[in-house]
Amino acid sequence: MDDDAEQQHLTAAPGYALGQLAKAFTTALTHEDAGTRRRAEGRAQRWRAVLAGMAGGRLTVGSRTPVAGLPAWVTPEVMRGGFATGTPGAGGPLQAYEIGLAERFGVPADRRALFAHCLTDTGLAWLWGQLDSGRYEVTVPEEGALLTMAWLVRHGETAGALDLVAELEPFADQLRFLPRPSTGRRGPDIADAVHRRSVSDAVDTLVRKRPNAAVETQREALAVWQPFGDELLAHWLETADGADRRVLELAPDEGWLERGTALLARYRLLAAEHTRCGKHRDPKQNLGILRGALEESVAGRQLDPRRLGLLRHAVTSMVRRRGLPGSAPHTELRRAQRAQAGLPSHHALTQVALGRLAVLPQEFGIADLTPVLAPVSVPEERETGLPAGAELPQSVRRVVERTLSAPAATLVERGVVPSAEVLAELVPQLVAVTTARAYDDQALRTLMAANYTAFRNRRSLLLLNLERQIRIEELPWVRAVEARRGDGTAEAALLLRQLGELAVQGFPGTILPNPLVRELGVLARRSGLGAPLVEELAADIFMDTFGPKFLVAAGIAGELLGGSLYERYYGIDYAAIRDLAITEASEAAGRSSGARTSPGFARLCAERAASASSAPAGSTGSSSGSWVAGNGKVIEQSQILTTHNLATLVHRVGIAPAPGWADLARRCFGTVCRLTGRVHGNPWPYSTIKDAAYAWRQLVFHLSLCPPAEQRRMLATLDEETARHPGHVAARLAPALAGLRLVADGGTFAADGGTFAADGSADGGRARRLLGWTTDDHWLATDPTGVQQHGS
Repeated sequence: MDDDAEQQHLTAAPGYALGQLAKAFTTALTHEDAGTRRRAEGRAQRWRAVLAGMAGGRLTVGSRTPVAGLPAWVTPEVMRGGFATGTPGAGGPLQAYEIGLAERFGVPADRRALFAHCLTDTGLAWLWGQLDSGRYEVTVPEEGALLTMAWLVRHGETAGALDLVAELEPFADQLRFLPRPSTGRRGPDIADAVHRRSVSDAVDTLVRKRPNAAVETQREALAVWQPFGDELLAHWLETADGADRRVLELAPDEGWLERGTALLARYRLLAAEHTRCGKHRDPKQNLGILRGALEESVAGRQLDPRRLGLLRHAVTSMVRRRGLPGSAPHTELRRAQRAQAGLPSHHALTQVALGRLAVLPQEFGIADLTPVLAPVSVPEERETGLPAGAELPQSVRRVVERTLSAPAATLVERGVVPSAEVLAELVPQLVAVTTARAYDDQALRTLMAANYTAFRNRRSLLLLNLERQIRIEELPWVRAVEARRGDGTAEAALLLRQLGELAVQGFPGTILPNPLVRELGVLARRSGLGAPLVEELAADIFMDTFGPKFLVAAGIAGELLGGSLYERYYGIDYAAIRDLAITEASEAAGRSSGARTSPGFARLCAERAASASSAPAGSTGSSSGSWVAGNGKVIEQSQILTTHNLATLVHRVGIAPAPGWADLARRCFGTVCRLTGRVHGNPWPYSTIKDAAYAWRQLVFHLSLCPPAEQRRMLATLDEETARHPGHVAARLAPALAGLRLVADGGTFAADGGTFAADGSADGGRARRLLGWTTDDHWLATDPTGVQQHGS
């Protein structure tokens, strides 16, 4: 959930929902997979609920309270695009665990009866037992509400417990407020260990793996049908005479016919048992020809000339290709094939891994993967028949490795976390622990950690008019124990710095994804560092406004980068931004309510976007010249001015990645080169160019933090990196490199003494500022041969 979102959809019209309903309906009717059809049918039903709710006035799309009668703290069921369905996430039919608890408590199987029971002495005792054992799960935040009430009662805070019950009671018949009993114990103090997938997740993935049909068909061919074909061939060769081995030169005797009858009987048994291969049934294949001729012969029918010719040709070709059965070459070939067929199948080895995972706690990760990934053991050989020492296949190892529970830095180093987006999936585990540690009671820390993790699974709503997503502090049960939360600023600041360093060091060529910005933003608020973190805004839903924190972030960037290569390269006047911030702060102080937008920052970004063009002289424009691309140019300027969180992390949070800024700049340029290589021949290159420009901006930032001598050394080595890539990469990037070196040597892109060049170029276009978004054809999309690639 993006609880810091500053920009929302331009419209809440039902057209988007209608389109999604149509897509789901088409998939439900036409997809070849039954499971996919079933899931699509469920999506279609939910989209119908969205449309019905909008039409009937029960749903107010764009509001933070979209469902009539439900407060903002109720977790909504949210579809793609942020549309609420009207069904609460904690609502719907009774869950199996609720029915089980109703039977255990001896109350009717309905939520209000369960709620009322938990207010009795018996119910409170059960809730206290759950708190003490930690054996519960909270999948939506509401499932932690009654546990919080029980904690308040046990600690003598009866008034707070009664207030909480009063706020929950009107929804007792709709929402599940009881926790889910679990066999695994929750613990909030495994501070540094996170895992990408739980053991249960890995089991679910492996269970869905099916035998590879092509591999198993080949295994059957090698183990069954080729040996049987050798027997048929040898049987027919008994009738050959002379060096040319023409079969049926010798008349078959009774013994030969009897052995042929036995071969055919065995064939029928094999065909009934081994059904993957079909070649043996084909009368035009060698095996089918040999078998069909044998059936005719044992039936006492003489082969007609055509069938005899086919038989002799098949025998000759088989001997020519593989040698005589029993010869040295033939024997060696079949030995190798038997060895290949005898290798354990991936499916069989998957079952070994499943057996090992089944005995582990299912809700958590695995601290030591060695026993799970070990070769097949001797006891397992006796149990499964698989050979001891057989290794698990990579496809299985990759699934298991995602369950590794270790510090996030270790997971990044080992490749378990391959991107900043995946890192963002893990960070809530760490933030939940750090946030919960501020509470002064062990059971409450455990509960608040579980509650935080569940809250972070809450999907963002589509919001209009700069409304803000609900924050965790607004949940009634979190608010009820707010007084028991300590300071926690030091721990939040430490984790913020560690995670900021890990993200910037681990993935220097990519911007921080919004889910990661969200989690870092929580830590920033808790740390009190005054570190505003800004999101990447979506160009297709941009509403021409920026929240005030964007201007604050730009001011922080100016404090760090004033007079730097970064300021000069992008033509920024950070002194003017500082003055703008002072003016808007003064104006906001004169109002009764704080500023919700920064009109000055929005105006500055729009002016810079209007001035900046990536088009070469004489460009005729392209299909990318749409309102979305125009929004993208404005958003890109906001990212340039703020450095999209890099300056805030360095200047306010204090990150200092161990490899040093020059190393990060070098790796950023490697990303630029790789992305530029994907532009070549790409009919739709603009998304790739945008990402390349983001990596380039990171390069300029990191380079700006290097001393001048180190900057010069780094710039001198960039040509070595381009030389490692196809020649068109160096040719495409030559103007960008020339522009960067021009500014590093004291030059400028400014035209006529201004601060921002009309087309972001210098030296007659041989040096250019690299930007990502454009409403014209982008010069980076121009093939070095002069061919323009189009796309948006």
